[in-house]
Amino acid sequence: MRLPIRLLPLLAAAVLALPAAASAAVTHAVRRGETLTSIAATDGLSVARLAAANGLSTESELVAGTQLVIPPQGGPLAPGSTVASATASSPASSETVAPAADGSSSGGYVVRLGDTLSAIAVHFGTSTQALAAANGMSVNDLLLAGRTLTIPGGGVQATASTAEAAASPQDSASGAEPVDQFVAPAEVGAIAEADGVPGALAEAIADQESGFNDDEVSATGATGVMQLEPATWNDLTRVDGLELSPDSALDNVRGGVAVLRSLLLDTGDDQDETIAAYFQGLESVRRQGIFPATRRYLRDVLALESRF
Repeated sequence: MRLPIRLLPLLAAAVLALPAAASAAVTHAVRRGETLTSIAATDGLSVARLAAANGLSTESELVAGTQLVIPPQGGPLAPGSTVASATASSPASSETVAPAADGSSSGGYVVRLGDTLSAIAVHFGTSTQALAAANGMSVNDLLLAGRTLTIPGGGVQATASTAEAAASPQDSASGAEPVDQFVAPAEVGAIAEADGVPGALAEAIADQESGFNDDEVSATGATGVMQLEPATWNDLTRVDGLELSPDSALDNVRGGVAVLRSLLLDTGDDQDETIAAYFQGLESVRRQGIFPATRRYLRDVLALESRF
C-alpha cells in the first residue's frame, strides 16, 4: 500500500508543539493510523493515563478527527476531561449520543461515529430543520464525523433514553466490507464525472488511498478503494440517502466520490483544500491548518492527478 505519509515518524511531526511535561493539558487531533499506544509513546505517557484523561478504556479504537486531551506527564488528571469520549469507539461503550461540549453555540457539538442530525436534534431539544439551518445544511446533507455543529438556541440536552429512541437502527453498522477486487482507474473516473466530480481527482485519491484495491483496510477500519471510515459510510447511507452495498467495490467508489462532492461544495471547488480535508477532515484543516503529513498527502495526490 503506497501510504508512506501515515507512518508513525511522520505523524509525530504534526503533534502540537507544547512540551509533554507542560503543566496544563493540550489537545491533539487524531489522524488515520494513530492509536492510543502510538500517541502515548510520542508524548511520553502511559496508555492508561492518556485513556483516563479522555474517558476511554485502554482498548478504545480512535476515529480520525477526534480531539484527544494530552495530559501533563505527572500530577492528578483534571476532572471531566473527556473530549475524546464523544468520537472514539470503545468496545465497552454503549452510548448513543453524548455532547462533546455543553451544547451552546460557543462550544458546539462534535459529530461522532453513528450520529445523525435527527438524533442530535432530539438530544438537544431542537428540530432537525433548525439544526440543519443553523449549520448551513439541508436535512439530507452528508454529516461527517469530526464536524463541529452549532446548536441553535442553546438547546437543552434531552435524556439519554430519548436520544437512543431517535437513533437509527443502522447506528451499529460496521461500514463497508473489504472485497478482494481491484477497480480500474477508468471506472473510478466515470463514476466521479457522473456525479460532477473531476475524474482525475477521484482517480488520484483512489490511487493514493488504496492503489485501487478494495481489499485494503487501515488500522482505524477505513475500508476499500476510497478508504471510507465506518462513520463516514454510515453517514452516507443514512443522512445522504445513498443506496450503497457494503460489499461492492464500485459502491465504495461511489461513497468516496460523494464525500469529494460534498467537500468540493463546502470549499467552493478548492481542490487543494478538498484533498487536504479528505485526509485530515475539513473542520481540522480550517481550525488548525494543514498538518505536515497532510501536506505530503496533498503533494502526492496532486502528482498522481497529473497522470490521469
